[in-house]
Amino acid sequence: MTKILSGKEVAAALKEKLAAEVEQFKQKGKTPVLCIVMAGDRPDSAAYIKGAVKRCTDIGIDCLVEKLPEEISQDEFLKVIERLNGDTNVNGILIMRPLPEQISEDVVKYKIAPEKDVDCFNPINVSKVMSGDGDGFAPCTPQAVIEILDHYGIEISGKRTVVIGRSMVVGRPLAMMLLKRNATVTICHTRTKDLAGEAKRAEILIAAAGKARMVTKDMVNDGAVVIDVGINFDENGKMCGDVDFDSVSEIAGQITPVPGGVGSVTSTVLAKHVIEAFKHQQGL
Repeated sequence: MTKILSGKEVAAALKEKLAAEVEQFKQKGKTPVLCIVMAGDRPDSAAYIKGAVKRCTDIGIDCLVEKLPEEISQDEFLKVIERLNGDTNVNGILIMRPLPEQISEDVVKYKIAPEKDVDCFNPINVSKVMSGDGDGFAPCTPQAVIEILDHYGIEISGKRTVVIGRSMVVGRPLAMMLLKRNATVTICHTRTKDLAGEAKRAEILIAAAGKARMVTKDMVNDGAVVIDVGINFDENGKMCGDVDFDSVSEIAGQITPVPGGVGSVTSTVLAKHVIEAFKHQQGL
């Protein structure tokens, strides 16, 4: 019988551990602080912020939101980032993307202080992930995948692992993180020849292509671990992943659902990174 890998269970366990750690800091009069920067009023960004603020607050982290006008100039936006970089009371900074069209991400990413960059936006942190240097912050979503695998005791080392998706947000950094854990990693994408054949070889199959239900039963090996990173909406407005859950769950050994899978863990990983930044800045 296929085992459902509940992201909510993983998040709850991690939340309990982190909350206990923050409580110890508070007893000494110190509290980790996250600042989320949002320019404009995108509904998807607002929804993510709402969830992140709730999760951080539940854990005991103070969460500030810098809500900036959609029409803010790049210079003014950079001044906000520079102010937060220099604010010793702020331990972590999260910049909501995409940014308004007048603000260049290629400029902004170099301005956020690497030690406060809790979602791997600055190229310094990106290069650390790519080189296997653990002294930095990985993107929250790939880290959430690792947290799920570890929570359920799924061995990574030596496993044939296929990642479908090559974005710098999920696919590429996740592949490097798995490689660091000694997985044998294949990265696939929309132009991969015989994608089904490549996917079917995987002992751990991770779908992160952003295409609704693209991974079907014929692409999955019997008993494989299937991790679905995708968040899509079908023609009926129902949330679904990159995996056709109903058919794939008949053959997979273990599988994450959507919703209730990887996405459920991401905001808790963000909180974990804020705490790590706080400890580093406090010299703990």
